[in-house]
Amino acid sequence: MANLTNLYDVSKCTACRGCQVACKDWNQLPAVIEPFKGNYQTHENTNGETYTIIKFFESEDPVDGVSWNFFKRQCMHCLDANCVKVCPKGAYSKTSWGATIHDPDKCIGCQYCSTACPFDIPKYLKRVDKITKCTLCVDRVEEGLTPACARTCPTGALTFGDRDELLQKAEDRAKYLQANGFPNATIYGKLELGGLNKLYVLTDTPDKFDLPVDPKVPAVTFWQNYVQPYASWLIPVFLVASGTSFITSRLIANKEKGHEEGGHE
Repeated sequence: MANLTNLYDVSKCTACRGCQVACKDWNQLPAVIEPFKGNYQTHENTNGETYTIIKFFESEDPVDGVSWNFFKRQCMHCLDANCVKVCPKGAYSKTSWGATIHDPDKCIGCQYCSTACPFDIPKYLKRVDKITKCTLCVDRVEEGLTPACARTCPTGALTFGDRDELLQKAEDRAKYLQANGFPNATIYGKLELGGLNKLYVLTDTPDKFDLPVDPKVPAVTFWQNYVQPYASWLIPVFLVASGTSFITSRLIANKEKGHEEGGHE
C-alpha cells in the first residue's frame, strides 16, 4: 500500500486554526488554557491533550515591513521512526500506509520516546501516566476518510493523499513560489531523516519556522540496541552477580569482624 500523508503549504495558511479545533473535536480532547503571552499563538507547544497547533512567527524587514509566517506543528510520522525503535514495551508501530501510531494499553509512561524524538513530539499526560501524540487520524483513514485537520482546512493549505503524488505537487509549488517573491521557498520532509510522512512547502528556510535544518536522531537507543536483545540472559546474570556480590560482602565483613574481635583478646 502506498504511503498516505498530509501536505502543508504555509503560503496558503491563514492561521485560522480550524485544524486545531478539528483535531480537538475528533479526538475528544479537552481544552488546555495557557496564559496570554502577548501573541496570537494559543499554545507554546503541543501537549498531552493538544496534538496539533499553529505557530506564529513575526519578523520585520526595513523594506517589506512586518510579516508573519505560520506553521502547523504535529507528529512528523517519520518513515524510519525513532520512537518505534526505542520503546521498551513495543507501544509504537507503523501502519501499512505510513502513520506512526501509539498504543496506550502498552505504554508505561517512561517517556523514552520523548527523549528519542528529533522533533520533541510525544508528550507525557500525567493524569493517565501515558504518552500521547497525533495519530494522523488512523481511525478515519482506515475507514476511507481524510484526517480531520485536512478535511477542515478552508484554504487548501492542507491536502491528504499519496505521498509520491503530493511530493510532486510540493516540488511544483516550491518552484512557483521561488519565481514569485519567495526565493528561499523549499520542501521539508522529502529527505530529512530518510524522509518524513509529513510534507511541507515552506516560503523560507526551515529555521524560520523553528524546524531543525538538519535534524539528527538523539543517541538514546541504548535500550533497543544493547539491552533489549540480550535481556533474557542479562537479567539472570545480573541477579546472580548481585547475589554473589551480597554473599562476598557478607563473608568479607564477617572475616574483618573476626579479626577485630581476635585483636582485642
